[in-house]
Amino acid sequence: MRITLAQLAPTLGDVSANLARSTEVLSDVADGTDLVVFPELFLTGYSIGSVEDDVSLYPDDARLRQMSKASGKAGVIMGFVEAERRGLFTYNSAGYYQNGVPRHVHRKLYLPTYSIFEERKHFTPGPSLQAFQMPEGHRGAILICNDAWQPQLAFLATQDGAYILFVPTASAQSTFPEHYDSQTYWMDITRFYARMFQVFVVFVNRVGTEGELHFWGGSHVVDPWGEVVAQAKQDIEEVLTVEIDLAQVARRRRAIPLVKEARLGLIRREVDRLLREDGDL
Repeated sequence: MRITLAQLAPTLGDVSANLARSTEVLSDVADGTDLVVFPELFLTGYSIGSVEDDVSLYPDDARLRQMSKASGKAGVIMGFVEAERRGLFTYNSAGYYQNGVPRHVHRKLYLPTYSIFEERKHFTPGPSLQAFQMPEGHRGAILICNDAWQPQLAFLATQDGAYILFVPTASAQSTFPEHYDSQTYWMDITRFYARMFQVFVVFVNRVGTEGELHFWGGSHVVDPWGEVVAQAKQDIEEVLTVEIDLAQVARRRRAIPLVKEARLGLIRREVDRLLREDGDL
């Protein structure tokens, strides 16, 4: 399977310009890839609190469908602000498109509201996490940026059959570097998930600057052994196509069956106990 990482800098608030840019990229790579992954909120930019216009779209919006058709037979994972049908709220979403049709939409589940991040002010948390079927016969799952800082989500995606974890991201340089370096943390996270859940991890970060936020890029792919098989440069736009062998997932899991026996009943009992004792936030 050939996966293209579209490490780009969107134009804040200009959906039309970002649709045009993504269409151009998809047209350029259509014959040489099976799937193109764009960063988190690529169609709008990240800092939507500073955008006056309504930039939300429905997943089946004609503009999204037309854009995804530019990829030919290749699939597309695109980040956008999703409008809720009743007009009550919006989601930070990533949609998987195939042949111009939205096949799956993941709505970001964990919205950061600390330091300079204010997503919870603008979005509603998604309701669920599900893996989805890809044409190659395997399943994938999407974790949008901060979702990947919640290990239980990677566990659930793996138990739902995911062979690939897609992580579209808008990660900026650390605003509190005395505690951690965001590039190092992300590499630790993606390699840990790849090893422990025996999956491919496809991390696609954006570049560019919005106000105080400087997005650093560094998109990469990690194999089920935790080895980085390809990595884009930092701080510059790059469209990188990587070929992976999904059969490696099955081989890895046969050799060391870490995810075979999840004991979901045990986990459910303990989660139910915790809910009884402490409730849900």
